[in-house]
Amino acid sequence: VRHIGLPLAGLCVALFFLAPYVAMFLGSLKTDAELFQVPADYLPDEWAWSNYADVWDKIPLASYFKVSLIVALVSTVVVLLIAAPAAFILARTNFRGRGAFLGLVLVSQMFPAVALLIGLYREAVFTGGIHSYWFIIAVNCAFNIAFAIWILHTQFSSIPLEIDEAAMLDGLGRFRIMVRMALPLAAPALITVTIFTFIQVWNEFVISLTVFNEPTENRVPLTVGVQQFVGLYETNYQYLFAASLMAIVPAVILFALIERYLVSGLTKGSTK
Repeated sequence: VRHIGLPLAGLCVALFFLAPYVAMFLGSLKTDAELFQVPADYLPDEWAWSNYADVWDKIPLASYFKVSLIVALVSTVVVLLIAAPAAFILARTNFRGRGAFLGLVLVSQMFPAVALLIGLYREAVFTGGIHSYWFIIAVNCAFNIAFAIWILHTQFSSIPLEIDEAAMLDGLGRFRIMVRMALPLAAPALITVTIFTFIQVWNEFVISLTVFNEPTENRVPLTVGVQQFVGLYETNYQYLFAASLMAIVPAVILFALIERYLVSGLTKGSTK
């Protein structure tokens, strides 16, 4: 039963999560008339593969990809540069208020972006951050640093202190110990933070829509740009599905490239 039932249950779960993507893929290959015909057919009568080429002409999709890629990459790098030293110091230093600070970091994760939307918009107006990359990058970093610090803090805390003591005997300072000793041993946590942050920033929509409130411009992120297909009187679902499916490709590629390093890092971390 275990050899048959568990794979079958896993297949059912996989099909459950893949079903929306299959529906989007089939919808992206239909014409506008087929999408609204009654009764609806799951398979297209005519496979409109040209929708994937036409969507690049309907909106400046390449520019949207570029903006989202820049914002996601810069935000991920900034989060790693700030969270890694902070987590290392928290894991290696006992100072007054350390527990309260970690609790405050955790509490900051309890506030959803929607609850802070009005305040963020007022900050953007006050600082001139409307339609500015630096503001959306700063906000994305602020929402992801707390998670990164907690993940990296846990990983650094599991590294024996004897490694630091041996490195100090060899003349290494705190910074060099972190770079040369701690970060290689914390590779699984670094990869987890990289994947999580990139995907979170890549998929972020509410704050981007608030900051970049003119979707017709070429300088908006991909999640904001594709909503141009959702109109007041008409929605081009075939183009919306096609653009949405192409939007997940970078995240899938990133995970495919890093997945084997993630498994390798977890294996090394369990044996050292």
